[in-house]
Amino acid sequence: MLLCARGYFARVHGVSQLIKAFLRKTECHCQILNLGAGMDTTFWRLKDEDLLPSKYFEVDFPMIVTRKLHSLKVKPFLLQPIIELHSEDPLQNDGHLLDSKRYAIIGADLRDLPELEEKLKKCNMNPQLPTLLVTECVLVYMTPEQSANLLKWAASSFDTAMFINYEQVNMDDRFGQIMIENLRRRQCDLAGVETCKSLESQKERLLSNGWETASAVDMMELYSKLPQAEVSRIESLEFLDEMELLEQLMQHYCLCWATKGGHALGLKEITY
Repeated sequence: MLLCARGYFARVHGVSQLIKAFLRKTECHCQILNLGAGMDTTFWRLKDEDLLPSKYFEVDFPMIVTRKLHSLKVKPFLLQPIIELHSEDPLQNDGHLLDSKRYAIIGADLRDLPELEEKLKKCNMNPQLPTLLVTECVLVYMTPEQSANLLKWAASSFDTAMFINYEQVNMDDRFGQIMIENLRRRQCDLAGVETCKSLESQKERLLSNGWETASAVDMMELYSKLPQAEVSRIESLEFLDEMELLEQLMQHYCLCWATKGGHALGLKEITY
């Protein structure tokens, strides 16, 4: 559990830093599409930090969206910020979708791109705005063809865009194979694992599907670059004597980001 906790800390910190860099480059005049968002709380954290984009979209399977909408309904402290940012019109809510002025959550299958685009446009997605797309452990559950189609759609839909992807890497070695076998025993198949061979294969997938720049770091490298004071605080919470295992685990996850357009904004300068 400690390994997972430190890995999750690095993941949240890394993704958050890239999101904030994009928001600062665009001065928040942009939109964010969190694809496969699950129960993610980034929207509320950005609001608390006064870093909200023009609009924040979340997409996941309808069943997941229904669960999240229920959470919003029974937890007023989550729903209230959405209402506060909305106009006087009532919120649109049909059980699989909630749309407001600054936040939308949409039930859709990322493999069905015509349906995805239709629902996003219904919630006033603006193709003219600089757009950040985020996926965390999402593409690896799609076939390589399906994830390539999603990446191509994203690159072709927006003139100015950035894509952030967090998922597995270095899955061809023995440790990676053990990870795959353990997941299969739990009936969890990584349909897209062949694209997770290396940092180079991760970058090549982005570049071959319409993105102009691509960067990638494994999570151990990212962990080594975290603010030392914050790392010391986290590591002091609970003792961990399995540093070698932590390093192995972190070397099998990566953070990738790609950009298209946005030269005047300096998007290609964003790094970790």
